[in-house]
Amino acid sequence: MTSAEEGSLGLACFVDVETTGLSPRKEEIVELAICLFAYRRDSGEITRIVDRYVGQREPGVPVSPGAARVHGLRMADLRGKQLDTARIEAILHSAEFIVAHNASFDRGFVARLFPVSGRKQWLCSMSGIDWKEKGFPSRGLQNLLRAHRIDAGRAHRAEDDVLATLKLLACCDHSGKTYFKELIDRLPDCSDSVGEAG
Repeated sequence: MTSAEEGSLGLACFVDVETTGLSPRKEEIVELAICLFAYRRDSGEITRIVDRYVGQREPGVPVSPGAARVHGLRMADLRGKQLDTARIEAILHSAEFIVAHNASFDRGFVARLFPVSGRKQWLCSMSGIDWKEKGFPSRGLQNLLRAHRIDAGRAHRAEDDVLATLKLLACCDHSGKTYFKELIDRLPDCSDSVGEAG
């Protein structure tokens, strides 16, 4: 790869978490997936996955019944499990910015465990892309995946949601521009957004 080609590529990471409940102040992460990927700055094309990690952790608070119904993880599944902190921090350090679907939710949880993430720019693939203008009435992740005929795998499980959302962001709109390009073009405007749950 030439130096010019290297200069045209960027590195970002996509993060998704499953939690014991909805409040980042009271609840905790039980599963985290993170994927470092390369992209072309000019076109927004996602070129390859550079590194990825998924892990679970035993929380210090119970998994709420509502959360367990969503992701299917219970305390018995999580007993004795820990995240690989060094691996996650290395990926976070390598990324120029972080992407999540409903970024304010994920950021609230991730920044508590990994302060480096709180110092990074976060982009929201839910509110940073004009889904309604593109003809999609819902910005919810599972609805968008179904509309694009992308196999969600295990819905509301961190690794499956990360990989499926990267496929979604690699899709092009009617003008031929990738969704990810729209997201990075609006970089200052779409971090830390609040909206529908992913």
